[in-house]
Amino acid sequence: MKIAILGYGTVGRGVDRIITERVPSVEVARILELPDRITDPRMTASYDDIVSDPDIDLVVECMGGLEPSHTYILSALNAGKHVVTSNKAVVAAYFNEFATAATKTGVAFLIEATTGGGIPWIAGIEKVRRIEDVNSFYGIMNGTTNYIVYSMLKDGSDFGESLSKAQELGYAERDPSADIDGIDVRNKTIISATVAFDVACTQDLPVTGIRTLTKYDLDLFGSRDMTVKLIGRGVQKDGRYAVAVEPMALPTASLEANVPTNFNLVTLDAPSIGTLKYYGQGAGSLPTGNAIVQDIIDCEQGRRPVYDFSRGLAYDPDLLRSDYVFRTDASVSGASFYEPGAVVVKGLTAVEARAKFEEALKADPTTFMAALVAGQES
Repeated sequence: MKIAILGYGTVGRGVDRIITERVPSVEVARILELPDRITDPRMTASYDDIVSDPDIDLVVECMGGLEPSHTYILSALNAGKHVVTSNKAVVAAYFNEFATAATKTGVAFLIEATTGGGIPWIAGIEKVRRIEDVNSFYGIMNGTTNYIVYSMLKDGSDFGESLSKAQELGYAERDPSADIDGIDVRNKTIISATVAFDVACTQDLPVTGIRTLTKYDLDLFGSRDMTVKLIGRGVQKDGRYAVAVEPMALPTASLEANVPTNFNLVTLDAPSIGTLKYYGQGAGSLPTGNAIVQDIIDCEQGRRPVYDFSRGLAYDPDLLRSDYVFRTDASVSGASFYEPGAVVVKGLTAVEARAKFEEALKADPTTFMAALVAGQES
């Protein structure tokens, strides 16, 4: 099988390396690169050279961003070429359009590397769905934010110091907004819900990151045997579903509370299989490249996943209710005392909690909010 790689950054180089060293049945025939970066005879700056080449069977898109990735992926699918991508932003935004195009031309659209890095999370969901519904999922889906919290707890450093360290190690971008504001987890949550619940997941879900997390917050929850992690989660029941991204205060004895550095841990629950947890490297050249190559091999062997958006589940935020702690100097309606400088509001939906958080931020821009796990409400 001959393939083309769009983008030769960290992930693209990882894919090329793994295929060259370990997958003799696949050839990286073309690489799309910027005109001033052409350093390899396989490279071209013209996408037309790739999409019009009848010898190219599959296109790997790992450029990132919405455009031109959206245009390139759709063009490849419409041209009858299989597509494998690690681009969670473009898949979250255009999943339905891509899946429809792939079905029309009879090619594969494979997305394992979009969510969970090297963890076989999407494949895990798909296997469960062959037998039964997925009731819910949740987990740590972003290695950068997990590293920041881990570093703050381990070293006693503040948020800024831990973020700087993550940037030095290559875990965080120069502009870390997508990670610390929850945007990356939002995209992964949309993709997870779409696959798990057979629904065109809403783009309008409550998203809160950890930008305002302080050492005081970790100490506050630590005094109650909890710690904070940024969690993406979803649930479906009785023809309805809900999704959210937000910091959660988790028991220190939980597996999630003990996930180190930039690792991910995601969990699903289904009626007969019960709870399944998937743990591993959440990002990086080789882990993400490994997930892409797994998809390439699956495609070579005839795998053609079909994504169904016809289930018709209704989005209902009422399915996700929790108690929420607000560390703030602002007045929060319906709140009661939790710890010095912090209050708790019981029984909020994630949408209601996000609205209260935004209101509190107007009076106190340093406000931090975390959902409590059931059983940790006191």
